[in-house]
Parts: sequence; C-alpha cells; structure tokens
Amino acid sequence: MDQQTSLKMIEELSNAYGASGFEDDVLLVGRKYGEGLARIEENCIRDLFFYRNENTGDKPVILLDGHSDEVGFMVQAIKPNGTLQFIPLGGWVENNVPAHKVKVRNADGEYISGVVASKPPHFMTAEEKGKNLPLSAMVIDVGATSAEEVVKDFKIRVGAPVVPDVTMEYNEKNGVMLGKAFDCRLGCACVIETLKELKGQILDVDVVGVFSTQEEVGTRGAQVAAQTVKPDIAIVFEGSPADDTFTPDYLIQTALGRGPMLRHIDAKMITNPRFIRYAIDLGEKLGIPVQQAVRTGGSTNGAPIHLSGLGVPVIVIGLPVRYIHTHHCYASLCDFENSVKLAVEIIKRLNADIIKNF
Repeated sequence: MDQQTSLKMIEELSNAYGASGFEDDVLLVGRKYGEGLARIEENCIRDLFFYRNENTGDKPVILLDGHSDEVGFMVQAIKPNGTLQFIPLGGWVENNVPAHKVKVRNADGEYISGVVASKPPHFMTAEEKGKNLPLSAMVIDVGATSAEEVVKDFKIRVGAPVVPDVTMEYNEKNGVMLGKAFDCRLGCACVIETLKELKGQILDVDVVGVFSTQEEVGTRGAQVAAQTVKPDIAIVFEGSPADDTFTPDYLIQTALGRGPMLRHIDAKMITNPRFIRYAIDLGEKLGIPVQQAVRTGGSTNGAPIHLSGLGVPVIVIGLPVRYIHTHHCYASLCDFENSVKLAVEIIKRLNADIIKNF
C-alpha cells in the first residue's frame, strides 16, 4: 500500500460533496481510482459497482460495501428575506448544526457557500436562551437579501442538497486525519484499496465492490446492491463512531488507533458468529489489531445485505471515527491500513467450503 496515494484518495473522497441522493461527485472519484482494477457499472439509484477484472463468474461472490453518501441537508423553502429553510438528510444532533459553514448546490451544479444561522442572543428572550435550539429555528444564509435574489442570482432551488463545508487535513506527526464524511468515505477508500491489494492474485472467490448510496436515510442503496450482486458473503466497511473520549476505560470498544472494530451486534443485525470469530482469530494470528464491540444502537448496510437472498454471512469492519454525523471528524490512518489488511487476508483465504461453514 502506497501511503501517499491512499491519503490523496481519502482526501478527494472526503472533500467530495455527496449528501444522500446526490452522491455524483463521490462516484467520479471512485471511477478515477477504480480504473484498471475492475469493470465499473452504475445503476439508476447511483450505486457504483466494481467487478474485479480477475473474476471468472463461476466462484462464490464476496461483496465489499462502503456507502458514498454523507449526512447533510435539503432546502425545504426559500424565505422572503433570502434565507433558506432546510431539513436534515441523515441523523444530526441539533446542537451541533448551527454556526457552521455549508455548501448549497444550485441549478447549475455549482456549490454556493452559506452559514447555518439562528437568532442572535441579543434578540432572544430569557426563555429562548434556556432551550435547545431546534432545526426549525435555524436557517441557511447565503448572503442574499431576498427570495428573488436567491432564485435569480444564486440559482438555488427548493430541493437543493446541502453539505458541510470542510477540507480534509492530515497530521503527519500522529497519523491522524481531520475532515468531513469519514462515515463512510473511509469505507469507500477501503473498497478501492482492497481491490488494489488483490490485483492480479488468483482467488477462490469473485470480488465485487460497491459504493452504495443513501445509507444515511435507510440503507437504500445497499438493498438494491444486494439484489443486484446476490453475494454469497460480504464485508461492509463502515466509519463507526469512536467511543474513546467519553466512555469509561473498561467500556471503550472503538478507540482511535487501536485497529478496526468488529461489532457482534447492533440495532438491526446480530453478526454471523462464525464469520466474525474467523475474522477475529485471523487478526490475532497475523498480528492485525482488532477491536470488538457490542452495540445497543446504530446499524449499517450489513442489515439489508445479511437479510438478502437466502441470508448472507456479513461482517462489518468498522473504522473508528470521532464525532461522526458532525461537520468535523478525526480518524487514524493506521486504522484504515489495518482495515484493508484484515479484509485482504480474509478474502485471500476464502473458498466455497469455508463460506459454507459460516
């Protein structure tokens, strides 16, 4: 793995704008880095498939999934004063939303800078100051003074997607990345990097990667992807919420820099116990650091994939990400590298008999 090339890919994926349903720019990056590794296809929901060049068509199929969308917003209405009323796309904590820069896509496909604004404290009543601010009390301000200016000059329309305005940074001293949309652009990068690491190798499985869409609004793209590929087994790469800054030491299960997290359960999937045990044991055997998590909430694309067909063994390789579903996230490059390494080593060993045992 070439670290600088990987970082450049992660940067381009992170910086790409792709609210749920509007993942076009992310797919362009995927096509760029997937060229030469696979036959690339796209469906009408904008899932982007990578059929490994070395596939033969007569082997069990493993699906590698990473979702291309990020949490964002959508313009609901344009107010007479030129501010934009909006709704969330994906799960946000309302307190994290105001006073951040965003980008609003206009009718020409250009992204216009804006700020999530609210009533200044100077004009708030004592009662208003004591309450949490709901999204309904916020607007996006693009610097216009009328609805007519927004429509005619800025060319912003109702239904326009909105994303955080953040540019990725990398700290070479500690190997930590800071940026937006690591949930799940890091997963998308893992899909490409895994295909790169397997290039030219003879395997006992056919490999199909996918950048699936609309995960943040109900794992919709993965449902279509599973129906399309009909996998025999799957690995879902996911930017998973790190718990190392607010959890007692004995409960920390998704810490930055301690390797990929394999979750035994979440709100919508009990992970195949034989497949996850295989992955954990392999990581231990090869010296790849792995964390284990038991989650009471959250879910991933593993949910629809493992229920597809007659049932599919699925594991989630989670990359620890601090502060997902906010504008700014931290992630460790070594966790990315170890996630790819674990996936590659699993895939190299898979065959029909092993999959049958799962």
